[in-house]
Amino acid sequence: MASKKSLKSRLQDGEKLLGHFLLSFSPELAEIAARAGFDFIIVDMEHGAGGIREALHCIRAIEAAGCSTVLRVPDISQAWAKKALDLGPDGIMFPMVETGRSASEAVSFCRYRPDGVRGCAYSVVRDSNFGFNEGYLGDYADKLFIMCQIESEEGVKNVKEIVAVDGMDCVMMGPRDLSASLGLLHDPGNPKLKSVMKVAETAVLASDPANGGAYLAGMATAQDKTGDLKARGYHVVLGSTDVSLYKKAVVDEVNAFKA
Repeated sequence: MASKKSLKSRLQDGEKLLGHFLLSFSPELAEIAARAGFDFIIVDMEHGAGGIREALHCIRAIEAAGCSTVLRVPDISQAWAKKALDLGPDGIMFPMVETGRSASEAVSFCRYRPDGVRGCAYSVVRDSNFGFNEGYLGDYADKLFIMCQIESEEGVKNVKEIVAVDGMDCVMMGPRDLSASLGLLHDPGNPKLKSVMKVAETAVLASDPANGGAYLAGMATAQDKTGDLKARGYHVVLGSTDVSLYKKAVVDEVNAFKA
């Protein structure tokens, strides 16, 4: 099989990437999103209803459409990271990273010893094509895209130490949880949230991904459209979720008929 370019390689080449959140764990919706032209799909095991087996079906559908997959795990956990990575995704996302130490732990869960603490079953898991990829150990770390979410006031406070963690590729801003940590859950357009977001954005964008820094990722909201984030220098933008798109489509259809 011809191999596609890794997400890291595409970013290193200067591409801006558009992603999509999959919460339904529907392989059909995953494949549709992939064929629509998104650069990658995040299969969301933090807020979605599915687990490891369901995620595997989605990964296969996304790969069949020539797209990349990132798995968001429920927390910064060695067990969750191990199970997720053995499925062979192109990237992994850790939520609620608040310190450099937490980011270092997350990276260590993605590396085999002596560089980390990931459990060794690489000869029998999908990540190595069940052992058919004889060069797997030589480049698995280079191909894996590691994302850490900053979504609290504490995380923003420690953004520079998080960015400086070796092997952490991308900081993903989480505006909803960040607004909640600021006491602004019901006021996402508050200027204070924008000000705190800017602190983190500036710190990440001031770093150099080619020299130990990180790429900046973010989620589009009613206050910040995909184009707004791209214009502010974001390297990676998450545009929508499958659930929100489907909800809007069915509500619009019902309303149009009843009108």
